[in-house]
Amino acid sequence: MYTNLVPRFIKYVKTETRSDATSKTTPSTPTQIAFAKELKKELEDIGMSDVFHNEENGFVIATLPSNTDKDVRSIGFIAHMDTADFNAVGVNPQFVENYDGQSDIPLDKEGKFKLTVKDFPNLANYKGQTLITTDGSTLLGADDKSGIAEIMTAMEYLVNHPEIKHGKIMVAFGPDEEIGVGADKFNVEEFPVDFAYTMDGGPVGELQFETFSAAQAEISIEGKNVHPGTAKDTMINALQVAIDLHNKLPQDEVPEKTDGYEGFFHLLQLDGVPDEATMTYIIRDHDREKFEARKALIESIVKEFNNGFGQERVSLNLFDQYYNMREVIEKDMSIIDLVDEAMRNLDIEPNKAPVRGGTDGSKISYMGLPTPNIFAGGENMHGRFEYVAVESMEKATSLIVEIVKLNEAKA
Repeated sequence: MYTNLVPRFIKYVKTETRSDATSKTTPSTPTQIAFAKELKKELEDIGMSDVFHNEENGFVIATLPSNTDKDVRSIGFIAHMDTADFNAVGVNPQFVENYDGQSDIPLDKEGKFKLTVKDFPNLANYKGQTLITTDGSTLLGADDKSGIAEIMTAMEYLVNHPEIKHGKIMVAFGPDEEIGVGADKFNVEEFPVDFAYTMDGGPVGELQFETFSAAQAEISIEGKNVHPGTAKDTMINALQVAIDLHNKLPQDEVPEKTDGYEGFFHLLQLDGVPDEATMTYIIRDHDREKFEARKALIESIVKEFNNGFGQERVSLNLFDQYYNMREVIEKDMSIIDLVDEAMRNLDIEPNKAPVRGGTDGSKISYMGLPTPNIFAGGENMHGRFEYVAVESMEKATSLIVEIVKLNEAKA
């Protein structure tokens, strides 16, 4: 049915597009710019209209005009071009056909890396399906090349089947989602639709409209380094201060000890020597009140340390990154109901569990465009154990088509 879906996906994942958190440009890497230009040409080739590449924010946008006389709400579909900070050069996808659902899957020829059912029990869900894995040396890139392939293929299908009636559809492929800045420069005025969906979720059935609210805390510690032999009552070891500060936080409120709606403090980076040290935390919670309380706790701990020193030796740069999109989407749950019904029409059971993370839709929703997240099929993203089932991508593609069909039928 979608003959170009898998070849398209394989071509995409073999194109290196990692983002770079240290970059000062948008997009953060030239490989994303090159990929955007390739996608622009492909959108033109499949027959999309008004295709353009915004060089200021890196987004490629295209339109499939309405082909119905009804007054139909317009829909957008969004995916991101970049992959995470793991080796993505020389991606060499492997196919495991008719997987038995219980065997371990060797990735590299030496057998050093394996997808084991013990470590990854979700493998049992893919009995009889065709899996696409890595060769153990890179990530795969299904996050979010699967989303791009699904959107592109669905648009191609709709162009080639004008008998399927639909309202205006727009698509956008953007940069730098993995480093949390891609949507910052998204221009909603260039994407005039009533609502949108990011195709950036995991296994089949995911329908996500609740994300974390997120902040980052950057802490700098000024120590006082003297010879350890004469250090008593004089030395201030910045590394020890960092340890003491970290121990002031709730020790069980960390990613490895939380799930569901539970928030956390995550020490992302610690660098330093006795003379100076830096710490970076990400702070996450679904509940806005608890989110604000977490930020306040960080601020109070820093203040406590500085009061103890009698001077400011600990400085804090605390800033918000995105908010729980539910606060926007719950004002009109019809866009969730639409996907729910479309999934059920395709015998897909919706899974509306909260996202323990965020998507570009988190930021875009607060720009005035409600944008929940839909599954794209990948599992174990951001590393060598990533995989996606061909059948999952086919279902995601069919879901896009079903959503636009159902949206038109309900008008």
